[in-house]
Amino acid sequence: MGIMDKVKVYEHKAQYYETDQMGCVHHSNYIRWFEEARTELLEQVGFSYKRMEEEGIMSPVLSVTAEYKSMVRYQDVVEIAIKVTSFNGIKFTMEYVVRDKETQVIRTTGRSEHCLLNLECKPIRLMKVNKPIYDLFMELSEAGWTSKDI
Repeated sequence: MGIMDKVKVYEHKAQYYETDQMGCVHHSNYIRWFEEARTELLEQVGFSYKRMEEEGIMSPVLSVTAEYKSMVRYQDVVEIAIKVTSFNGIKFTMEYVVRDKETQVIRTTGRSEHCLLNLECKPIRLMKVNKPIYDLFMELSEAGWTSKDI
């Protein structure tokens, strides 16, 4: 049984305040949803951002992209599958697939890149600084998606 077998896909119900005048979720919210899914994934595998920071590690976003395929509307429920697609001990990349929970239609895909810093904002090599977290990220990068349907 792999690490992703015990992780649940993140779900989000579109809120009224997230929509625009056209009744669609505003594009900026998908980036927030990516962060919510990423935070939830780390919590589920036992290494939350809070714990990471308590251990002297920060993980800022270097870049984020989203490709919008179809609209999400108020009260739609989406599932956000996530995968660590690369990790070299200093940087990692995560990819996201946002699907309508009911229809499974892909609404958005995305990607975020991150680096690992100490509390003085200097790059760190995770293997030297915190081997258990390094091992966790290696396992995540070798695992599949949080959803078997991808």
